[in-house]
Amino acid sequence: MTQELISVIVPVYNIMDCLPRCVQSICSQTYRNLEILLVDDGSNDGTEKLVDELAAQDERIRVFHKANGGSSSARNLGIGMAAGEYLAFVDSDDYIEPQMYEKLMECIIEKNVPIAQISRDEIDENGNRLPNVCEPPKEAYICRAEQFMRELLLHRGDCSYCTKLTHRALFGHHRFPEGVLNEDFHLLVEMLAEMQEEGGDAGVAILPEQYYHVFYRTGSNTRKKSRKDFSRVFLDIVDNADMVERIVEESYPALKREAVRFGLYQRLDYMLHIPVENMTGDNTFYQSVKKYLRKHLADTIGNPFLTAKNKIYLLLLTAAPKTVRRVHEWKMKMRN
Repeated sequence: MTQELISVIVPVYNIMDCLPRCVQSICSQTYRNLEILLVDDGSNDGTEKLVDELAAQDERIRVFHKANGGSSSARNLGIGMAAGEYLAFVDSDDYIEPQMYEKLMECIIEKNVPIAQISRDEIDENGNRLPNVCEPPKEAYICRAEQFMRELLLHRGDCSYCTKLTHRALFGHHRFPEGVLNEDFHLLVEMLAEMQEEGGDAGVAILPEQYYHVFYRTGSNTRKKSRKDFSRVFLDIVDNADMVERIVEESYPALKREAVRFGLYQRLDYMLHIPVENMTGDNTFYQSVKKYLRKHLADTIGNPFLTAKNKIYLLLLTAAPKTVRRVHEWKMKMRN
């Protein structure tokens, strides 16, 4: 039986220390019919030479060099150059288990689904496992488009494309949005909505094995939210909430309460991180968040998907945002 070609796309930028392990873990896959696209996104620390050296070690590796444009830009170039029937993505500081793509492809064939997803764990620099961000299921199951959307809205689903093997037809005209964070979430929400509109029977097969390893390096820009990049990170998560509410209204009317919960939770995250000095009358984004919280006061109180702690913080931040932020900031300093 002929194996379908899988294109594994790896965006690469100044990652000399981790890249060999990442690439070796892909080259060692028991599923052999792979092409590995290393997209160098304007590296300048020697990584731009390393990708060419790695390509010389395995004929399945193809290298592309481009000006720096961010991870989404690199991924999109890879999508355009990929020859595979299925697309996969690995971040260059992460690594995967040898049987990952064999297991995912077997699942796609057996379950007749366009996407299969493996589970993941998080590893720190000392090799210690961190708490799971997404809990793996006890056994494999198929999550239909609307159900998967619901899991995302409740912050239980895994939006990462790195844990997924996806039929290339699903990308169609879709690409990762460039210049924003949370790009995987943005694209997946659009893709799920399209799957729902086409009948809703298509789904994602989710497997329990934690074969994808997320590596957390101290100081990694892709792994943390900092005060410095506040405006970009936390504005993006609120914008994503607005996008989801629009999509839910059109494609998932039964998920309205979950979508409102998502919007409130994302704004809670924003309000708990915005520097107090940015909470001004001329900050239009901040003012729009306050307006949303006031408008959805009844939803805050009555939404069954918010915890009691969520509700208390949201109510306090709606009533006295600056005071609550000052107290919250003081508590964080005391803990540290």
